[in-house]
Amino acid sequence: MTKSELIHLLGMNQQVTTHKEKFISFAGGIISIYLIYLVTEVSLGVTDAIYIIPSMGATAVLLFAAPKATFSQPWNVFGGHIVSAVIGVACFQLIPDSHVAAAASVGFAIGAQYYLHCIHPPGGATALAAVIGSTQIHDLGYLYVITPVLINTLVMLVVAVAFNALFSWRSYPASLAKKEPTPEQTRIYAPIRHEDFVYALSEIDSIVDISEEELLQIYTLATKHSNRE
Repeated sequence: MTKSELIHLLGMNQQVTTHKEKFISFAGGIISIYLIYLVTEVSLGVTDAIYIIPSMGATAVLLFAAPKATFSQPWNVFGGHIVSAVIGVACFQLIPDSHVAAAASVGFAIGAQYYLHCIHPPGGATALAAVIGSTQIHDLGYLYVITPVLINTLVMLVVAVAFNALFSWRSYPASLAKKEPTPEQTRIYAPIRHEDFVYALSEIDSIVDISEEELLQIYTLATKHSNRE
């Protein structure tokens, strides 16, 4: 097996980023989690923070390493965590068996995120924490949705917007980066309509973590490169 075949088999991402981009990403993660830890420590204490911080750590990876990704957008982050928190609390209170409740919390969270168009992978951990968390978390009941989940989510989003705004190429939310197509792009895009992309994505029948604008940009760059050859 060749190196390229092995890379393809493992699904290894071959995108190249600069050291500057990498530094910005981990700096954003440090700042956001520091603030989240302080907020969670106040509401739950150090011991119980261990159940909540991991899901926010996963969110930090998305917000600062992939701010343009679909799963990183505000509605996905907000809806993904809040809906999952509600479902987690409900499963704990309504399902006596803790194993079934834990499994159901994540499963129903995934389903709800699908239907509400707010898929955010870390939300699964938020739902699970409501079931397998400490007595203090269980005693919060649906207040768990407000503190720490809602407060943490809002802190994460505020930091993401403010931090990424410092760098023009990292616009967050991604919608802020939308630009009118140039004449060249219009010429290249002409044969492809919005409906064509919608149809193509629906045929895949799976979540594709890339926006339509990014697909168009990739198509433009690939076409331009092909025309040079």
